[in-house]
Amino acid sequence: MDTTQILRRALNFEFLSKEEGIYLHQYASTAELSYVANELRKIQVPHGKVTWQIDRNVNTTNVCIANCKFCNFFRRPGHEESYITDIDTYKRKIEETIRYGGDQLLLQGGHHPDLGLNFYTNLFKQLKELYPTIKLHSLGPPEIAHIAKLENMSHIEVLRALKEAGLDSLPGAGAEILNDRVRRLISKGKCGGKEWLDVMRAAHQINLPTSATMMFGHIETVEERFEHLVWIREVQSEKPEGAYGFIAFIPWPFQDDGTLLKKVRGITNNVSGEEYIRMIALSRIMLPNIKNVQASWLTVGKRVAQLCLHAGANDFGSIMIEENVVSAAGAPHRFTSRSIQDAIKEAGFEPQLRTQKYDFREIPSGIQEQIIDY
Repeated sequence: MDTTQILRRALNFEFLSKEEGIYLHQYASTAELSYVANELRKIQVPHGKVTWQIDRNVNTTNVCIANCKFCNFFRRPGHEESYITDIDTYKRKIEETIRYGGDQLLLQGGHHPDLGLNFYTNLFKQLKELYPTIKLHSLGPPEIAHIAKLENMSHIEVLRALKEAGLDSLPGAGAEILNDRVRRLISKGKCGGKEWLDVMRAAHQINLPTSATMMFGHIETVEERFEHLVWIREVQSEKPEGAYGFIAFIPWPFQDDGTLLKKVRGITNNVSGEEYIRMIALSRIMLPNIKNVQASWLTVGKRVAQLCLHAGANDFGSIMIEENVVSAAGAPHRFTSRSIQDAIKEAGFEPQLRTQKYDFREIPSGIQEQIIDY
């Protein structure tokens, strides 16, 4: 193989094989990867702006039976710290989100053994009745698979019911690494990789917008990373013509603070800033059919995320008015609506507020700056 030849093919938006991706990871320089990824970004996102969002992560429940070894957030059923969020809490948090200019809730929680489809459809309907303009970017493939098992329903039946109740888009949560060798070791209680992909296929069939993710830098091999990228790309290529499919891809490094993976197995976050930048670039190169690549400032910090904008990333994600799951494993970084725009400008780009579907939004006049420290 030859890096120059492979990168030339990448510039023509060709699908590179897993083996070619691994070869680039091993032999291409960071400068080469960043250049090619940046050129692809310019073609795919010709407006040249860096998008960002105002939303809030609210957890429906912290009760979970998946027993993921990288999660400090969950509590077992019956634990004294377990909860199910009540409607008054949702109202307070949504109204606060609106004051900050937010237009969306990212609703996620655990695999609660007693919360089935009716719980979520009733919740979504109630939230939409109270706040019809708020978008619900909610649950994720593992939660859809969990609900389907509880109800003895198909993935598409569950998704249709949730969409009718008010679900606007499906996050790419719970992908981690899609190879089942990895999943058996770090998240045995979640759906397997094939089922994760099948849930996304079902979502695309009913034109429910989705995103895709990858959590890397723990026990996976480089081969398993590129296998993951190829599988995501294949599902995107299968979506019906005109369907949203995967609107964005978001890779982030494993956060290890206090996790069972670290305490029991001694697995720590082994991703340097340069390695993260390289994986952003390789994500753009390996996923030519996904338009938006997001840099995870929450896990890598401002400086590395800014460099990613010159290596294929075109999106800075959300200011995350509230986020509990990744932060519980040691992600310390925070942005406000003002500071995220400043960071984008410092990197040499024009910031642009967006919706989950990547439509541009005007910044609401008189929005309250986020001052709460979560």
